[in-house]
Amino acid sequence: MSVAHQDRAERLTEDEIFRAHRGGKLRTQVPITPLDARALSAISTPGVARVSQAIAEDGRLAADYTWAHRLVAVVSDGTAVLGLGDVGPAAALPVMEGKAALFKALGGLDSIPLVLDTRDVDEIVETLVRLRPSFGAINLEDVAAPRCFELERALDAALDCPVMHNDQHGTAIVVLAALRSSADLLGRPLSSMRVVVSGAGAAGSACAQMLVAAGAGEVVVLDSRGVIHRGRPELTSAKAQLADLTNPRGLRGGLADVLPGADVFIGVSSATVPEELIAAMAPGAVVFALSNPTPEIAPELAARYASVVATGRSDHPNQISNLLACPGIFRGALDAGATRITERMMLAAADAIVALAAEDLAPDRVVPNVLDPRVAPGVAAAVAAAAREPGAVREPLAVREPLAAAPSAPFAVSAPSAPSTVSAEERS
Repeated sequence: MSVAHQDRAERLTEDEIFRAHRGGKLRTQVPITPLDARALSAISTPGVARVSQAIAEDGRLAADYTWAHRLVAVVSDGTAVLGLGDVGPAAALPVMEGKAALFKALGGLDSIPLVLDTRDVDEIVETLVRLRPSFGAINLEDVAAPRCFELERALDAALDCPVMHNDQHGTAIVVLAALRSSADLLGRPLSSMRVVVSGAGAAGSACAQMLVAAGAGEVVVLDSRGVIHRGRPELTSAKAQLADLTNPRGLRGGLADVLPGADVFIGVSSATVPEELIAAMAPGAVVFALSNPTPEIAPELAARYASVVATGRSDHPNQISNLLACPGIFRGALDAGATRITERMMLAAADAIVALAAEDLAPDRVVPNVLDPRVAPGVAAAVAAAAREPGAVREPLAVREPLAAAPSAPFAVSAPSAPSTVSAEERS
């Protein structure tokens, strides 16, 4: 940990934390100034009636003359909040407000937090379908596995706008980018690496799928019962899909049976990893201990044996935060008029993060800092370009405001201490 990171973490008092949240973290901002009689007539009656009439005649104009096509709904049911678990919608709201604030500060995107007092997938889908005219994309946050898989699929099928579960795909995008950068740093192809993923919840499943899609040599996933393989009884449907996709050699057992000799460890669970197992990994190993607030192994211990160490925390180097993927991926999707977020767009986001890291690549810098102002524009541009595949983009409209190189922030962001967004995985 750098001295600056350590001092900043120690100075963050309880009073400072609560003052930062008092009254909420979001405000509505009116871009028309001064609000004189002429402006009032334009934005309210009688002028607004003309715009509403035009939209009634051609619904596509809503994307140009309302904020809906720039608005992301940050949606949660409060069942898997950060490292806290199932705390309910009210306790989840500060987290969703924070994510919405960071979308604005880092990506120039307007977003609105929506916490829903239901855990029923059909009810959530029905609610968001009815609210669809009010927003342009949905960022699912902190929904527990395995329900999050069903919810994302149902929303993607029901809505004509981008939908992404950030805890799954945002995390997976950044993990892939960090691993590709690590492979470049070590002079080794990703296709030669044997990867062990501890955790088969939302993030673990998505990481495994993303790594397989990107061509990792071998991926083995474990849950609380051990290695996931095709012959294991009583697998959920999500884990059965993982079994078909990963572990081609049919390995069995626990972490002690598969981690020795592995090139990469990715921890997205709260399971502690003994130091001796990290020591038994292949020379030049890569360790991503992403559980928050306590990594699976202390970074300083992992660094004794591994060439690259990353965590999900902002007070250590190499923070694997899904803020590096979002809000850029949503900004790119909305800029391109995409109706969904595809695998190709996710891989493009990872490419953009790798390209930025390559400019200053080092063992403690395999991903950019989350506050690097180049990240969101770079990711957005790459995602927008990748969105030109059939079925991903709606008919373009007249107004598409480009993303500024350094979006203005509604509050000061002065130091690399943004909150981590990679949470401990559900013990599944």
